[in-house]
This record gives sequence, C-alpha cells and structure tokens, in this order.
Amino acid sequence: MIFILPFVFGAVGLAVGAVAGAFTSHAAGENDRQAAKYHRKVANELVEKYTNLQKQYYELADESQKQIHDLTRQIALGEIEKDCLRLAVRLQQSLISIMWSIDKEPTIDVLKQFVKAVDLTNNVLCRINEELVNVPSDYYERNFTKAVKINLPGEDLTRKIISEKPKNSTTPEEKKAMKSYSQEFQDTYNKINKTGDRLLNYIKELRAGRLEEGDNTQGLENVENTIKQALQALVKQKYQVAVIAAMNAGKSTFLNALIGADVLATNVEACTVFRTDIRPINAEQTPRLLEHRENQEFPEIIATGDAEEIKRKFSERTYQIRDNKNLDHTISFELEHPIEAISKLPSLAGFTLVDTPGPNEWNSESFNTVALKQTSLQALRTCDAILFILDYLSFKDNINLELLQDLIENRQDFLAQNTGKMYFVLNKVDMKGESDRKIEDVIESLRMSLVSFGIPEPNISPVIARQALLSKLIQEGKATDSHIKDFEKFYIIKYAERDEKGRMLIPLPEEIASQSLEDSGILKIEETVIKNIVQTSGWNLLSDVLAVLNKAAQSVADTLTTEIRGWELEFEELQQKIEEYKQRFELIENKLASVKKSVQSQKKRLFKTFRQEIYKFAETAKNRIDLEIDKVVEEQAKNSGSVSSKENQNLVSFIWNKVTSLLKEDSTSEPYKIKVKDKKDAKEIGKIINDYCAPIVHNFWLDTQDRLVREGAKIHEDLVKQIQQEIQAISDELSQYIGETLQIEIGTNAIQFPKFEFSGIDTKIQEQREVFERTKKITMQEERCCASPHVYEQDVVMKTEVSYYEIDLRLTAQGIKDKIDEQVKRNIGLLKGIIDEQVEENFQKGEQQINDYINRFLDIFDNLLTQRVNRESESHEIVSTLKSQKSEVSEYLNELILIQEVLDNWKPSPINR
Repeated sequence: MIFILPFVFGAVGLAVGAVAGAFTSHAAGENDRQAAKYHRKVANELVEKYTNLQKQYYELADESQKQIHDLTRQIALGEIEKDCLRLAVRLQQSLISIMWSIDKEPTIDVLKQFVKAVDLTNNVLCRINEELVNVPSDYYERNFTKAVKINLPGEDLTRKIISEKPKNSTTPEEKKAMKSYSQEFQDTYNKINKTGDRLLNYIKELRAGRLEEGDNTQGLENVENTIKQALQALVKQKYQVAVIAAMNAGKSTFLNALIGADVLATNVEACTVFRTDIRPINAEQTPRLLEHRENQEFPEIIATGDAEEIKRKFSERTYQIRDNKNLDHTISFELEHPIEAISKLPSLAGFTLVDTPGPNEWNSESFNTVALKQTSLQALRTCDAILFILDYLSFKDNINLELLQDLIENRQDFLAQNTGKMYFVLNKVDMKGESDRKIEDVIESLRMSLVSFGIPEPNISPVIARQALLSKLIQEGKATDSHIKDFEKFYIIKYAERDEKGRMLIPLPEEIASQSLEDSGILKIEETVIKNIVQTSGWNLLSDVLAVLNKAAQSVADTLTTEIRGWELEFEELQQKIEEYKQRFELIENKLASVKKSVQSQKKRLFKTFRQEIYKFAETAKNRIDLEIDKVVEEQAKNSGSVSSKENQNLVSFIWNKVTSLLKEDSTSEPYKIKVKDKKDAKEIGKIINDYCAPIVHNFWLDTQDRLVREGAKIHEDLVKQIQQEIQAISDELSQYIGETLQIEIGTNAIQFPKFEFSGIDTKIQEQREVFERTKKITMQEERCCASPHVYEQDVVMKTEVSYYEIDLRLTAQGIKDKIDEQVKRNIGLLKGIIDEQVEENFQKGEQQINDYINRFLDIFDNLLTQRVNRESESHEIVSTLKSQKSEVSEYLNELILIQEVLDNWKPSPINR
C-alpha cells in the first residue's frame, strides 16, 4: 500500500491548500458569524492535519530508506498513508458541504477558489479510485450569474468583468458551465457502460454454472439479452443535428467548420442535391464518401482518403446527377469523417450532422421552397437539434423571411414546445458594410420576426463560418496555401497592431488562429448545441438504459430470493403454493385480453383522426384547383390579357405570359376551353398547369402530413402510457401475490418502453415506402407516395380541330383531382398499416414483459421441485450459495442506485423540446 503514497502526497497538499483557501475566502464574506467561524475552523483543521502528516511522513520516509527491513517503521508509514487517504476523503466531504453554503452567498473570488479546489481534490480522488466530487451541472452558471448581479461595494469590479467580456464569446466561467454538462454526460455514460458490462459478465457466469447443473436458464438468458440490447443502444444511439438553409447562405462552409475539414463543396453549382449524413469516425480511420441508391442494399463507395480528394469527387458526382437527371436513382449520401466539434466526447459516437438539400434548384427553373419546407418539417419532428443557417446579406434588409413564416405558420404550439432544439445562425456577419444596419439591430429585427411567428425565445447566434473553418485548419496544421492566403486576405488584418512609430504589425496566422476561432462565434454554437443534446436526448437515453439495467439486476435478485425461500419451505407446502400460482394464469390472461380490447378501441380512434385529416386535405386541395381554374375562366370571359406583377403571379398570368398563340377571340363562348394555334403551345399549357398546380397540392399535403404525424405521435404516446399503466397494474398484482404467498419481498416488475426500442411514425412511413418500392419495382417519380410534387401532375386533354388545338380545363382539373383521390386512397392504406403495426408492437412489448415474468417464476418453481427431489441433502450448501449470489447482485443494485443519484444530480430542468 505504501507504494502509492509518494504519488499522492504532494497532490493532497495542493488540494488541502485549495480547499482551505475556498473555506477561508467564503468565511470572509459571510454575514452569519457563526457559520464563518465554523468554516475558518474547518480550514485550519485541514491544514493542521496535513502539516502533521507531512512531518511524520518525511521523518519515517527518511528512516525507512536507511532501515528498509524495519517492519515496525514500515507499518507506521502504512498508517500515515491510511490517514492521508482519509484526509483526501474528508476533502471530498468538506467540498460538498461548502458547495451548498456558497450557493447561498456566492462571490466571484470564492467561486474561483472553489473551482480550483474541486479540480485539485478530484485529481487526488481519481488517483486513489475514490468517487469524484460531482458539482451539479447548472451550479457554476447559476452562481456566477448570481454573483455578478449582486450589488456590492465591488460593483466596479463586476462592471469591469462584464465590459471585458470578448465580443461574440463566452467567459471562461460560462464555458465551464456549458462543458460541465458534456463532462457529466461522459462520466455518467462511462459508469453505466462499465457497470452494465460487469453485470452482464456476472450473469453470464451465473448462467454457465446453472447450465452445468441442468437448469435451462431461460429467465437468465432473457435478462442477458435485455442487458445486451440496452448496452448496444448506449453505444449506437443516434443524435441527429440537421442543418437547413436556402441557397447561398453558407451552409456547406458552416458544416465544414463543424467538421474541421474543407470536405464539402461550397460553390453554387455543387449545391446539396440529396440528404448527406455526416457520421463521425476516429482520427485513425480512413474517411469515405458513400452513395445510397434505390433498390440497392449496399452503398457505392464514391471516394476515400483526404478531404481534398473527397471534395473533388463529391463535386464531380453532383454534376453527374444534375446532368443525367439522377439516372442512377440516388437517394442519399453518407460521409464518414472525424467531426472536430465532438472529438473529445466518445459517448456521442452516434452524433450525425444532417446536410439537408435546399430548394431543388438543380431540377427546376424556379425557386421551389416546398422542397425546403418538406426537409425542415421532417427535421423538426425527428432531429435532436435543427440549425437554420440564415444569410446576413439577405436579412440585413428584412427580406427572405417568407420561408420561415410559411414553415412556422399554424404550428405555434408545436414550435413553442420545441424551441429548445431550434437554432438560428446568422452567417456572414463579416460582410457588414459601413452604411448597413448594426448587426445587433439585424439580430433584434430577426428576433422580433421569429417571436411574431410563434417562437417565444429564439436562439440567434452570429457567426463567420469561413473564418471558423480557416482558423481550425490553421490551428490543427491542416491548412493549404490557398487556405492561408484566404485567411490573410480576409481576416488577419483585424488582428494587426501598430508599433510606437505607427508601423503596421501583422501577426502570423498560427499566432492568432485560436483567438480568431473564438471570435468567429462557432465555438459558442457548438457548445450550446451539444449542451442541449446532452441535456435532453442524452440524459433520457442514460435514464432509459439505467432503468433497464436496474430491472435486470432486480429480476435476478428476485429469482434468488424466491429460490432461497423455495428451499426453506417444506416440500409439500412448496408444491401447494406452486399449484396455486399456476391457477392464477387464467385470471391474468383474461385481464390481458381486456387490455388488448381497450387498445383496439384506441387504435380505431387514432386511425379515424388520420382519415378525417386526409379527407380534409383532399377537399382543400381540390377546392384550390377549382379556384385556380375558375380564375382562368373569368379572365377568358373578360378576354383580358393583362400581365400580372411578379408578386401577384397566378395560373392566369402564367398562361398569358408564356403562351403567345392563344386564340382569345374565341374564348368568350366556351370559357372552360383554351384554344391555341399549334401543338407545341398546347403542350406548354399542360406543363404550365402542372408546374403551377402540383407544388400547390404538394404544399397542402406537406402541411397535412406534418399535422397528421404530430397529432398521431401525441395520441400514440398517450396510447403507450395506457398500455403501460394497465399492464403494470396486472404485473403489480402478480408481484404482490407471489410476495404474500411465499412471504418474501420482491421488487416491482417495471413494464418498460425504452424509446431506443421504438421507431417514430416518420421512420415507419419511410420503411413502408422502401418496402413498397422494392416490391413493386417502382422507379418513376409520378408513382411515389407523395415524395414529390410530380405525384400530382396530369396530362392535359387536347382535342385537335382543323385550325387550332383545344384544351378543356374541366377535364384537366378533374384529372388532377383524380390524382389527389389516388393519393388519398394510397396514404390511407399506408397510414393504417403503420398504425396497426405500431399499436400491435406496443401491446406485444407489454404483453411479452408480463409473460416473461410469469414464465420466469414457472421455470424457478419447476427447477425447485426437481432440485428438491434430487439434492435435498445439499440444501444447506445450496442456500448458502444462493445467499452469496444474492449478496453479489445486491452490490450491483446498490451501484446502480448510486449512479441514478449521480444522474439525478445533473438532471436538466424542463426545457422546451
């Protein structure tokens, strides 16, 4: 034991000094004299204790070198080591006590002392494998804020601290508060993973021993599989961050800055044409670009190697897709590359950046905001965080808010609940001109607009993505000559200074790369987004996994408790109780049947809601088509050929402006018919009608689908709770019966529905589409389930006369309506299948848990009867072994309880999700 003393003694001294300093500093500012006196006393005792230990240690250490075989001195030195370790533990306890005293009267100086004391003490505790001092996640942020706001004589100092805060940056204290969430998550993640692995190995050993004794161990095998699944979820859980932007907002540059590599093309021609999932890999692994295609199980490897090579081949592939109209039926890309923003958090291995396709300019001449809206709505429903990249050059003049308004309109309640995961990033703020409004004014204007749209507290951050990327590349030694030239051309001048003679002194890029990265604003965004993910999705995952592990350990403990009692009962009495238990089955089955009936009733309610909304969508869309056709007819009747302004474009103006051979003089007699001189113009009118009407109908569908999924998810959530509560009541009744019958205490069999085991409605819809497409071999866009506006296109009906071509608008409108009816029929079938599957899946999950519970005790009882017949003479030894095993399992349960306490300590306050 004495071999570790030299390695920790000096560290203990530093920790004692820091802790004593924190106590003394706090005592100096306390209003309560008795409390201040006590805290000074603690500080003096800690210092005195260490001083005495230090004196004894050096005396004995010197002597022991001279008389290494003197056992008495060695033992004495060992006792000093024990006292030293006890002192370290006392430091831990003292810090926990002073932490809450500081909470009442915080000051800047005391908090700084406390931070130092915690770091030094944890350094010691880590070396001796003791529990670290865990400071609540919001402790520093809350108390530094409180300390700054307190109006004390030191107010000038407070003002100085505030005024010296760097522009577009956070103070070290704020950074520490933000990073504490990430560190708490990483530490708790490691504890759960480590404890889960050990528990899994113990159950494997326990099961192996029982297999040798002839036990079928089905119950233990189920527990083992449950733990494996939970630990896999811990590692594979996805955290999706979607990045959404219109064209030219700098989305690719922003993503490159997060990744820390110039890997995504930033030129306009190479815009994102399909969703690209960017998944992190270790720095030692080789980056790859993969392409996923329809009806193809494995992706195509497009490029491997360094960022420059991937960027070049990615651009080339994008051009190919644009030129050949997606001949290969590409559906998405996947980039495997280290992501610098999360490089220090291995627990976020499932972190994924989602590069979303913007307006579909590569496939249309017009700015198609419907495609961007579709992407944004799906991201809002499924992703853990959404970053809207906005171009300062557009928003400085209060324009381009239409897209956000359309996205947010009629979704105020939903967005208010999800504000916490929405971020608005104002990019290119370095482009501000001398005559432009102040950036602060632009941000305030944007904030007011977002508030008016229904987002109560929008999170808006200015950023210079290009500066952030270049700074990271220079800092990491990955910048090319071109990168360095760009940095020197656009950003380095801000950091130039003049000497006493007025000469300009320009620093080297590597000298100011760190400050430049801080000034770019990217670090604050990274920290905030990661903090949000850790607070919400991350914490919920850890809680779910911990609950599963606890239930697994509790089930093993209950099994051992039942077996011990089974060996203690008289054999005849045991037989009687087992028969009584089996007779309870019919009652349980009847109650489960009742729950299933109730679930079926709820399922009908859910489907009815979906069906009503779809029919409402159909009527709304068809009425809009009629309205547009009627406008054409009215203009025909007026024989008007006036040109509408760009802001008032409608179907009428589209036709009048683009078709030159209209026979207007014949339009008044038959207003529902359009006559043109040649076949080319007749076809052009058909294209105009489709180009105008299809996006309108598609937009209606997007709104309907979004509403359906959100309402369906809420009803589905309520349904899961109902299933859980009703089956839990049956399980509790069964647990109580077993406990009372055998006169033992067993834990509650918690009916669980961990989120990591279930897919959302969006995922199910996508799965159904993929199955449908594989089965039917459908490749034509027009046949896909509402995936594009082309679903609603309709060939116009033309009649050829002697001198002109005639288009019947009524027949054309009816054709579009028929398309809508086809989609209604198809989507009702699709959604009904999803609802049936999800509800059945939920019920089966609950039913399986209670059946496993029943069967586990059946197996226990059957095995007990067999063992009692064959090994009655060994009962004493068997009970002793069972009690020893139960004691081991109890240790795991206690360990899991402690982890739960740690998890609860940094449980985030309810925030809008």
